[in-house]
Amino acid sequence: MAKYVLWGCYCENALEKRTPYREAHLQGLQAQKDKGILLALGPTTDNQKVFGIYEAEDEATVRQLIEADPYWQNGIWTEYEVHAWNQVF
Repeated sequence: MAKYVLWGCYCENALEKRTPYREAHLQGLQAQKDKGILLALGPTTDNQKVFGIYEAEDEATVRQLIEADPYWQNGIWTEYEVHAWNQVF
């Protein structure tokens, strides 16, 4: 399986706006982590960007997971990029 990194952006006032979607978001992430697909995910300390590491069959799978997330569907994440990652260390 290949590894992919996610870089995305949060909306303005994300900490307040995410509240109705947070529990579903966290449950979905935990399910991905339990399946070994999501290795790590979290915001930058200024809560402007999100970074994640996935291990999946292909980039399309990662994009499907991101776009199914309540944060994406409800505008908490406003844009994202996925890049294949060559983990050296």
